[in-house]
Amino acid sequence: MSRKYFGTDGVRGKVGEHPITPQFVMHLGYAAGKVLASAEHDQGERPGVLIGKDTRISGYMLESALEAGLIAAGIDVYLAGPIPTPAVAYLTRALRLQAGVVISASHNPFEDNGIKFFSGSGTKLPDAVETAIEAELDNPMITNASESLGKAKRIDDAVGRYIEFCKSTFPADMNLRGMKIVVDSAHGATYHIARNVFHELGADVIAIGAEPNGKNINDGYGATKPQNLQKAVVEHKAQIGIALDGDGDRLIMADAAGKLYDGDQLLYIIAKQRQAQGTLHGGVVGTLMTNLAFEYAMQKLGIPFLRAKVGDRYVMELLQQKNWQLGGENSGHIICLDKHSTGDGIVSALQVLCALRLKQQTLAQAAHDLVMYPQILINVKVTGKAAELLERQAVKAVVVEAERALDGKGRVLLRPSGTEPLLRVMVEGEDGGQVKQWAERIAGVVREVAG
Repeated sequence: MSRKYFGTDGVRGKVGEHPITPQFVMHLGYAAGKVLASAEHDQGERPGVLIGKDTRISGYMLESALEAGLIAAGIDVYLAGPIPTPAVAYLTRALRLQAGVVISASHNPFEDNGIKFFSGSGTKLPDAVETAIEAELDNPMITNASESLGKAKRIDDAVGRYIEFCKSTFPADMNLRGMKIVVDSAHGATYHIARNVFHELGADVIAIGAEPNGKNINDGYGATKPQNLQKAVVEHKAQIGIALDGDGDRLIMADAAGKLYDGDQLLYIIAKQRQAQGTLHGGVVGTLMTNLAFEYAMQKLGIPFLRAKVGDRYVMELLQQKNWQLGGENSGHIICLDKHSTGDGIVSALQVLCALRLKQQTLAQAAHDLVMYPQILINVKVTGKAAELLERQAVKAVVVEAERALDGKGRVLLRPSGTEPLLRVMVEGEDGGQVKQWAERIAGVVREVAG
């Protein structure tokens, strides 16, 4: 069954436009509630669902709509207020609830919002459950009888619980005393959490991007716009900068000079340290976008490495399939399954800091051995289905020509966007000039073929 609403990361769109309207979101809550209520649950009690949100002004409206829909379906609702996406995953599991819901559009601007679900085990909902919810959306919304309605309760200690959880993923015999850290919360869901985690572990914390007003989430701050982080690290003479995105599941870091380190570099630091400690369980999962230098570095270390499709959902699926624990994306989603059931920016930062403490190294020293290949990504706008362009002879021919020119010292990847009418052209290799030349040439051919 083709899915009409759920993408790789829930339901997302512009607020006020279908499907991100109060009417649809209430129906979505009702449909999810009906699917959950039809499943088995303990001792005949009503299922419970946790709702968390980021700091977008539209979160108030969508939270109320979701709450109404779930209660109408006979589900008890637990309201956590503004908390990061990984906090919802943790609290859903800790409170033994049937599901968790996050109201967030991650790193998107405040005009967007979205709904994504977690299972009772703190992982993304299986495709089969999302498909069942979509099927239920085709049915009319019929409110339960009054005696069968759900109730709502606010979780007053949600923030404190999650802060303690994050700290528990850092070694109990280790601290961050003597370390000055700039923490950028993107005016998002970690604004009242991230600074406290690092401060309570002993760090001197300078918080930026921590004054949300409902409209400034991801605006000039955070993992996708780290320029203010770089500037603040240098100005405050800090050793480390940590940038999270609007919902707290993505991480970018900066060293004392303000140089940025992406998800591939941070994953390398964690993997190398775990291998040295003998705590690396299996191999590491990346994606099609993972830098080729990372793959070669894993080979050199003797660490098995596999690529998943782009998206943390697919990294998670491959980790579970292989029974491995460590994976991530160059965008900054890092998954440490021995610490959490989903990607978590704060927890991932703590794993990097732990590796630095154990080796008594700076961020620059820890990542020194990984020399990243130049990587050029060009988004080409297309009409119709971008995937069809991959079968055109002219496109195939220029890709083959580029791969021959790179001569095993680089690679070419053409990938249709899952959310926009774009074909993404990525070329990487040892020679930056050659990479740029071929990326532009391939993109030019794609434009010609696309008309």
